[in-house]
Amino acid sequence: MMSPERFEAERASSWGELDALVRKAGNKPEKLGAAGVRRLGELYRAAAADLAFARRRFPGDPLLTRLEPLVLRGRAAVYGRSGTRQSLWQFVSRGYWQRLAERPWLIFAAWALLLGPGLLGALWGLLDPPTAAGLMPAQFQGAADPPVEGRDYDAAEASAFSASVMFNNIQVTLIAFAGGIAFGAFTVWALVFNGLILGVIAGLAIGAGNGVAFLRLVSSHGPLEFSCIIVGGIAGLRMGWALIRPGTLRRSTSLRREALPAVEMAAGTIPWLVLCGVLEGFATGPELPVWLQASLGFSLAALFWTLVYVRGSRGTSRAGTAPRASRAASPAALR
Repeated sequence: MMSPERFEAERASSWGELDALVRKAGNKPEKLGAAGVRRLGELYRAAAADLAFARRRFPGDPLLTRLEPLVLRGRAAVYGRSGTRQSLWQFVSRGYWQRLAERPWLIFAAWALLLGPGLLGALWGLLDPPTAAGLMPAQFQGAADPPVEGRDYDAAEASAFSASVMFNNIQVTLIAFAGGIAFGAFTVWALVFNGLILGVIAGLAIGAGNGVAFLRLVSSHGPLEFSCIIVGGIAGLRMGWALIRPGTLRRSTSLRREALPAVEMAAGTIPWLVLCGVLEGFATGPELPVWLQASLGFSLAALFWTLVYVRGSRGTSRAGTAPRASRAASPAALR
């Protein structure tokens, strides 16, 4: 029968090596080099397994008081983050985009939840305008009414409508992000309902002969705002999926593990939402040609998703690395 003394004797060399690597790494595991980081991960996982075994077999034994601090320090070394300045720069230049690219299936899921109802809503607005109009919030009712012949929306109408669209999309982005803590239900609802509403508005506007005017009001900032909504949806779906499929972890632990990446994505999206506000204020209305407004909006959205691919998914593959928190969360990356 295994005794605490025999168990400690058999595992002491591995624990000693882990202790030495943790001390050498300090708060910068990269000092260990690629092989050292992999070895650190292996030893930490082994020590964590030893601690779980010891807690079951030797509860209350003094062995635990020696092993638990080692595992905690090992966890801090594996999961810790580097200095603030370096982390901030890495996050702005690459980390944010890698966060978005970590779960490609969530990107497709979020777009499907937004665009699918959007297309159905547009068809509904075209084929059955009276019924579809009843779904629209009051601030969007003007989209169904064409301007008087010979004029476009006036400045007040344009400003009020485009601002309503922008603030609605920002609100939906926040709801999609926060809705993840409700097992993703509110995230799915926010994406589906907002896609349906925007589709109905577009369908009503086109059916009323107001398509060009509608395009003028939303094209400069709308595509980028939709991208921000998708980011909020990805963040919310990450948290929701962590609660639905926690694996071997407790749901609270699984949620905490996904909450940090989700918050990072939300924080990294703020500058893009600010840019949307600038575009809404200075690139909306009759002053600019509609082709220029549409080109600006779709070009910015294309730039955003190109960065996700180049700085995120392809950048990760080319460098052979991922953000540090992601590597720590994935044992496979430390093998």
